[in-house]
Formats: sequence, C-alpha cells, structure tokens
Amino acid sequence: MRFRPWSRRAFLKASAASAAGALFAGPLRGAAPPASAVTPALIEAARKEGKVSFYSALELNVAERVARTFEAKYPGIAVRVERSGAERIFQRIAQEQGSGIKAVDVANSTDMAHYLDWKKNDWLEPYLPEEVAKHYPADQVDPDGTYATVCAWIEAIGYNTDLVKREEAPKGYADLLDPKWRGKIVKAHPGYSGAILTTTYILSRDLGWEFFEKLAQQKVMQVQSAADPPKKVLLGERAIMADGNDYNLVLLKDQGKPVEVVYPAEGSPLIIVGSGIFRGAPNPNAAKLFQSFFLGAETQQMLVDTYAHRSFHGQVKEKGAHIPLSALKLLKSDPAKVQEQSEAIKARYAKLFGV
Repeated sequence: MRFRPWSRRAFLKASAASAAGALFAGPLRGAAPPASAVTPALIEAARKEGKVSFYSALELNVAERVARTFEAKYPGIAVRVERSGAERIFQRIAQEQGSGIKAVDVANSTDMAHYLDWKKNDWLEPYLPEEVAKHYPADQVDPDGTYATVCAWIEAIGYNTDLVKREEAPKGYADLLDPKWRGKIVKAHPGYSGAILTTTYILSRDLGWEFFEKLAQQKVMQVQSAADPPKKVLLGERAIMADGNDYNLVLLKDQGKPVEVVYPAEGSPLIIVGSGIFRGAPNPNAAKLFQSFFLGAETQQMLVDTYAHRSFHGQVKEKGAHIPLSALKLLKSDPAKVQEQSEAIKARYAKLFGV
C-alpha cells in the first residue's frame, strides 16, 4: 500500500486567511531525511525539554502504556496523552493550527488520510528513525519521512458465545442482514472513529450502500469508538458486533471470556495506524525520541504481545496462535478516496442510521 500525495478540502470552513493559504497549498516534496539514531545528545536535549505532547487515537489504556513505558525508559521526560477518536483529533489539530497554536508534538491516527492532509499543509516534520529505515517495508513509510505505520489491526465481526451458537454465528457481512439478528447488533460510528470511517468506505465500495441501507433496518445499537462494540458484546448487551477492533475480542478470548472473532468471508478491512511529528512542535527533541521509541522493536513487540495489535517491524513476532495478516483476506483502503468521500460518507451514514 503506497501512500500517494493528494488534495484535501479544508475540514474547517472558518479557518483564518493565513491558515487557508496553507490548506490549499500544493504538496511539498523533498529528499527523504537521513536515518536518525537515538544518541546521547538527543536524549539529553529531550530531557532538557522535559515533556512531550502525544495526541493519540489508540485506546486510552494502550496510549497510556506507551507513555508510561517511555517515561520509565527516559526518566525526566513526561508524556501528556491527549486521547480521542481520530476524527476528533483531526478537528482539534486543524483548530489549533488555524489559530497559530503549537501544542502537539506527536500525533497518531487511525485515518491515514489525515497524514496526507497534514503533509500537504506542511504541518509535519520529516524524521526517519534508524529502526524504521532498517526494518520497515517501504510501503509503510512516507517517502519523505513525515510519517510511518505504527501499528495495524482488523475491523471484524464478533459475537457472544453464550448468546450465539457457533454453527449459527454469522460468517460474513451478508449474514448480518438475516432477520434473526434484528435488535441484536452493535456497531461503531464513522463520524467519531477513523477506523470505522475507513471501514465504511471499504464496505460501501465493495458491498455497496445497499448493504448499509439493509443493515440500518436491523435496529442496530450505535456506539462511538471501534473499541466499544466488543465491550457491548462481552456484556451481553448485544449478541453480535457488525464492526469493531479484532484485537479487543482476541484479548478477551485469550482471557477465557465468552466471545469469538469472525474474519468475514467477504474479506477483512485492514486499519493502518500512523504516527508523525509536527513542524514547530514545542518539544522537538522529545518528539523525535518518542517517535523512535514508538516505532522501535521493544514498543512494537509490546503492542503485539500485550494488545494483539499488528506490527510491520521486521524483527517483531506474532504472538502464539493469533492469526497472522498473511493468512487473512484483507480489504485495503485508498486514503485519498477516503478523504474525497469522507463528508459524504458521514452524512449518508448518519441519515441511514438516524444518528
């Protein structure tokens, strides 16, 4: 999946004139930066700054674990985690940049279109950690070094095994339309979650909007985050989830909880999660150190082992019996087209589901 430069309509129509000029500027391209090692000088400079601001669309417990692990490795540098849904993070950064506020050091998002927008606006600082240059596939790294894939996961179907027999469980998206699941399904919202926005784009492309029109007739419980459907299924508030992060169910199943993940017969939407440093970051050295740590083998293996996320780091191993990406039929998105259709997708979805 090669990320390509593209144009984006301004998210906020009421931007200041100077910000509007940046939003509609042409893509900036330059030579990729040299690979940067973590040196004593970088660590010392980061400690002098003493803090780093991390905007994250990862679940709060994951983002906080990354932050606290970084603080333990580099005493004297505090990480401030600002966690929200990817679409909310995007809006916040747009507002801050439009007002001339430099508050974010490092941001990660589940909507890769955001990085293309931020890069086009010249808001991202090129930085290529040495481990990324050595151990990541080229298609998971921006050619200009402004962002890289920090992890990935699948948006899946799932069910509560106390409420649904295995032989009766849905095998794919078409099965969700069976009248027997009416009032028993939960799903997340593309207006909040970047992962669900991407998933909605993929499924509307591959299955057509007719699928969502029929699904909306199933009296679906609507929640915000892609992390919420697995929780509702675990609690028995709904028997089936139409979408949600696969890793939540994988972790619950590992703990012996009555849940099962289903990788749909039609294919599984792959969610790529990026990370990048912002130009003019208030703590530039701490930001570089944090980005190197985030994408390094130690943190990547922790994300895989502890949270069942997927890593593209060449030295990181999949945990135990967890199904590797290579064994799944993956449905991949095009960030440029997600952006082109994002507002229309959100509006059409909201109208169909009445939320």
